[in-house]
Amino acid sequence: MTLHDITATRRGFLAGSGLVIGVAIAPRILAAAQTGVHAGGDPALAPLNAFVKIGTDDTVTVLSKHIEFGQGPFTGLATLVAEELDADWGQMRAVHSPTDNKVYANLSFGLQGTGGSSSIANAYEQMRKAGATARAMLVAAAAEEWNVPASEITVQKGRIQHAASNRESGFGAFAEKASRRTPPAEPKLKDPKDFVLIGTELPKLDTHGKTNGTAIFTLDITPDNLLIAVVAHPEHFGATVKSFNDAEARKIQGVVDVKQVPQGVAVYADNTFAALKGRDALSIEWNLSQAEIRSSEELAAEYVRHFGEPGLEATNRGNVEEAFKAQGLQMLDVEIVFPFLAHAPMEPLDAVFVKADDGSIDIYNGAQFPGFDQSTAAGILGLDEPKVRVNTQLAGGSFGRKAQFGSPYMQEAAAVYAATDGSRPLKHMWTREDDIRGGYYRPMYAHRMRGAINAEGQITAWEQVIVGQSIMAKADLDPTSVEGASNLPYAIPNLKVTSHNVQLAVPPLWWRSVGHTHTGFAVETFVDELFQKIGRDPVEGRLALLKDEPRHAGVLKKAAEMANWGGQVPEGRSRGVAVVESFNTYVGQVVEVSVGPEGAPRVHKVWCAVDCGVAVNPNVIKAQMEGGIGYGLGAVLFDAVTLGKGGRIVQSNFHDYRSIRINEMPDVAVEIIKSSEKPTGVGEPGVPPVGPAVANAWRRLTGAPVRQLPIVNIVSA
Repeated sequence: MTLHDITATRRGFLAGSGLVIGVAIAPRILAAAQTGVHAGGDPALAPLNAFVKIGTDDTVTVLSKHIEFGQGPFTGLATLVAEELDADWGQMRAVHSPTDNKVYANLSFGLQGTGGSSSIANAYEQMRKAGATARAMLVAAAAEEWNVPASEITVQKGRIQHAASNRESGFGAFAEKASRRTPPAEPKLKDPKDFVLIGTELPKLDTHGKTNGTAIFTLDITPDNLLIAVVAHPEHFGATVKSFNDAEARKIQGVVDVKQVPQGVAVYADNTFAALKGRDALSIEWNLSQAEIRSSEELAAEYVRHFGEPGLEATNRGNVEEAFKAQGLQMLDVEIVFPFLAHAPMEPLDAVFVKADDGSIDIYNGAQFPGFDQSTAAGILGLDEPKVRVNTQLAGGSFGRKAQFGSPYMQEAAAVYAATDGSRPLKHMWTREDDIRGGYYRPMYAHRMRGAINAEGQITAWEQVIVGQSIMAKADLDPTSVEGASNLPYAIPNLKVTSHNVQLAVPPLWWRSVGHTHTGFAVETFVDELFQKIGRDPVEGRLALLKDEPRHAGVLKKAAEMANWGGQVPEGRSRGVAVVESFNTYVGQVVEVSVGPEGAPRVHKVWCAVDCGVAVNPNVIKAQMEGGIGYGLGAVLFDAVTLGKGGRIVQSNFHDYRSIRINEMPDVAVEIIKSSEKPTGVGEPGVPPVGPAVANAWRRLTGAPVRQLPIVNIVSA
């Protein structure tokens, strides 16, 4: 399929007749919907509102304001609509919405964007109302057509019925008529006890296209006369181009041009091979005057020096200093260092730019914050924002990589396109090496933990110092640095948590589960080691400190029950446990490990309990827990981005920054706690508990506490 075919299909999606529904102010949403739906679909649809389209063939298309990169919003949001619409799951479809920070705002952020495990949480009521509104309008249209009271009409599995007159219809027959009606101001929503689809394991809507190869990603978009561009970046963060020689690069067959851009040197070619060969042939001298030239070891030494200095106060209850002076205490004092982590999604960053006849620009990319991408590109290209259309595509993962305020990737892509005359469509691409070495990492962190246990075996004091970069670029306390520690769930009378922000040229970014990636590990390994010090069972010990935290306790109990905690463990294996709340979702995990063939941990089993409120689609929830466990295991066992001597980036691809392999993936069992609380997110919360659970099992098995990640570095040292 060419770009012409894709564009034609998407424009056709706006033609014909049908029904489109939303739940915000109707005229504003109508105008937004009429700008177009940036994905394929049934051509027989007419816009009326923002979130729901109904075709003459009875299909229901949900416009997702959240990008689909594997975490399930297409399926989750469609489930909410289908439930209130009383649709049949087989007629449901989902596409990305247009870009509009007002109409399609994430209600948790106030602008359009996906992140913070917020897709279902922020849209739960909104999308249910969209479905209920569509149902009411269809019923009203049918009642008018059949000349019967609307109260006598029922809807079930996508069929509109009037029993008394023995009449029945699909949605499509009334879609056009319904689209001309005024939406109800407050549509009635179902009582949860009447749910038919919410809470059932429905198949994901995007699975079919992703398994048969018909799903369209940015890399698949190849318009005629396409120009490929790649950029040579420095090997040191903060370095800039001093001079370059492109003579050899221009000799490569297929290379069209070479241009300096703010981020490096761009090579333009007729094909990807020529672009990469041309980039390899460049000779560049870099200015290192503002570059980061310290190694990871040097940075770690500097971080540790901050432990003895006054920090930014995050939490201070009781009196830690006095509590540590008590007589007869057992003390534990540990330091833990966490490395930089790359996001390493399967799809590296890419974007396609195409100029229309009127001078406007279509951009096709996996946009996690499409409004930011639109405004950034418009500014660099010198166009008004309406002249730049961001068409959100399916994306092969992100884990935070594409969620960048200021859109630095789009800054580069737009600068590369702006350096051309725009006569040819352009695809700007990053390779895997570009991505692994490109920065915007989960920052490097160091923790110091001090704890005191009295003669009765009670933890009486806890002090935690956290050192790292501020992701939010704040000079004062960054809540993402201390989340999970500053709100420690354990009932410890004397608690003090402080933070230090360090300045580096390495650009930081949130990584799947953000601060909980390191605070969850630090907290859960430290409390576990305190329990081991006094010979207390780690599950019983935690539960005693969680008497006022029933949801923490609930998932911990369930995970322990699933694993038959306290029962027989196979010889040569040990078990560890952890419980972490992140993004208002509670996850408890028990893992079983042994010493692997190379001396590193081999994780055999993971038992996971999750409390995320109403379980909209258990199938998606379980998949996200499994995926989060695999992602977290890869990081804690193997992954680190390190700066070598002089600050050069060491890792470059999956051979030295590797994911967990299929033969290393443990058996995973997931149980969902039944809940009537509002739904919360599941994209990130499966990650934080698995690392400390593995470290706790490893320490009990080998006697070696984990003080630095990844664990293989300790084993091989």
